[in-house]
Amino acid sequence: MNYDLNHCNNLDFIAKELQEREKNNNLRQLNSIHPQDAVTIIKNGKTLINFSSNDYLGLSKHPDLILASQNYTQQYGVGSTASRLVTGTYDIHRKLEEKLAKICGKESALLLNTGFQANMTILPSLVDQKSLVLCDRLVHNSILQGIFLSNARWKRYQHNDLRHLERLLKKAVLQGYNRILIVTETVFSMEGDCSDVDSLIQLSQQYNTLLYLDDAHALGIMGEKGMGLTAHKSGIDISLGTFGKAFGSFGAFITTSKLIRDYLINCCPGFIYTTALPPSVIGSIDAAIEMIPSLDQERKYLLEQVNYVQNKLKNLGYQVLGSTSPIIPVVIGKEEKAVKLSNFLEENGIFVTAIRPPTVPKNTSRLRLVLSSKHQQEHINYLINLLQNYHEH
Repeated sequence: MNYDLNHCNNLDFIAKELQEREKNNNLRQLNSIHPQDAVTIIKNGKTLINFSSNDYLGLSKHPDLILASQNYTQQYGVGSTASRLVTGTYDIHRKLEEKLAKICGKESALLLNTGFQANMTILPSLVDQKSLVLCDRLVHNSILQGIFLSNARWKRYQHNDLRHLERLLKKAVLQGYNRILIVTETVFSMEGDCSDVDSLIQLSQQYNTLLYLDDAHALGIMGEKGMGLTAHKSGIDISLGTFGKAFGSFGAFITTSKLIRDYLINCCPGFIYTTALPPSVIGSIDAAIEMIPSLDQERKYLLEQVNYVQNKLKNLGYQVLGSTSPIIPVVIGKEEKAVKLSNFLEENGIFVTAIRPPTVPKNTSRLRLVLSSKHQQEHINYLINLLQNYHEH
């Protein structure tokens, strides 16, 4: 792709950036797909088995969610028409928040529009330039953006190294910050491994910090009744969940205390100034909540397949990170090698996106395999056979 630098004028920095990314095999482009079912898509007229979706339980195509979405649209219309503090709080929003709080074992819940928006706008509402934020080195970009906007001091502890976190806490409590916030993910989106939630709670209580946990990738597939790794645990000030992954829908929510909920309703710009989630989305989420607690067999099958795939790939000589979730990162290294393998799989009927810098560190480009409970054994074995053939040749 050629970008004409001679006629860009004050936009030449944009063309240069795009050219540099293309040169380094890091240029991203949008590719349209048409989903057929929970695990197959059509791309450029070709049917592919999808191993890149976060639809862990295949609920995005479930008829009960579709029907609930249609029914809510019929009853309430296609849009919520305003922000929550104007006329955008319908009875269905309130009832859904009450249901989420109850099933997660928390005092209250608050709906938000996306996980990215939530992290980016809640964090600056909790801390300021006199505060300190301590975060895992590999937290999601949305968390980093929220920290940047807060103007707080911040430090990163080594990935899942709570001894390092405690050393930072011991120093921090002596330095006069108005508050200290620990923030991390429970399941890391690019590594697939998990935080030690109980130890994080213990450290937070010991050093009197705020604790904010992003539970997006655990919700639906881990914890009691599949409600995540933070459900029914005290000592977490804010837990974030999203509905665009295992719930198969869209949107986000937090569970928290009534005090913090009331504070955010009054002081969180990303909540105050945005249109509420539409009724169709609320309907699909409500249907998913009714269903997810009963899907223990699907969760069991899914995690069994994770172990199966990891062991197979390790035996083939692939570098597979220590995932305990449906996210299985296969580290390839150089960007062009990851793209080449991704293209090979697509040519043979498998869709797996190559993840490259800056999403992951340089020289750690990877295939981010994501399993769904709807993947059949034949799908998984076909993927493994292709990776074996590629590795041998």
